[in-house]
Amino acid sequence: MNYIEEIRNYMPQNEQEAQDKKVIMECLLLFPDSILSRENEIAHITPSGFIVNAARDKTLMIHHNIRNTWSWTGGHADDDKNLLAVAMREANEETGVTVIPLSEKIASLEVVTVQAHTRRGQFVNSHLHICVAYIFIADEREPLVVKPDENSAVAWIPVEEIITPRFTDYDARLYKKLVQRALDTNVYKA
Repeated sequence: MNYIEEIRNYMPQNEQEAQDKKVIMECLLLFPDSILSRENEIAHITPSGFIVNAARDKTLMIHHNIRNTWSWTGGHADDDKNLLAVAMREANEETGVTVIPLSEKIASLEVVTVQAHTRRGQFVNSHLHICVAYIFIADEREPLVVKPDENSAVAWIPVEEIITPRFTDYDARLYKKLVQRALDTNVYKA
C-alpha cells in the first residue's frame, strides 16, 4: 500500500485527528509532487516515532534542539514514500536504539505548526509538519546515543511524567494518547 492510501485508510480516533486528516488530504491534493519534500515550504510530511519499552511504562524521548523541549523522534521524508521506514531510521539515528514497529499501521495523524527558526545557518520560515506517527518498541537496556545536530539528550521517561509543565499542553495530550494506543495494541506486549 502506498503512503497516500495509508493516510486515506487511517480511521481518526477523535475530533482533532478527523480535522487534521481533512487538512492532510487537502495538502496531498494541493501538493502532489512536493508533499514529501522539505522543499515545500508550506507543508510537508514528517514521519514520527513514539517509542515505548516492552512494559509500556516508559517512553524514549529526545531533547529537541530547535524546540528546546522533550519530543518524540521524527524527521523529513525527503521524497521517501516508505513512511514507516523513514520513522524507524529517524528513531535509530536520533536515539541509537533499534526499534520494532508495534504495528505497521499509522498510530496517529497530526498537523503541527513549526515556528520560524534558523537551522544550520539558514532561515526556515514557519510551516506545517504533517506528522504521520508510528509506535515502536525498544529495549531500554540498549545504550542511548545523542545526535548533537538534532538533540541535546536522550532519555527514558516514565509515562506518568508526561505532564505539563515538562511538556506543552499539546505535547502532553499527544503523548498520553500514544501511550494509551500502545497499551491497547496487543502485538509485542511483554
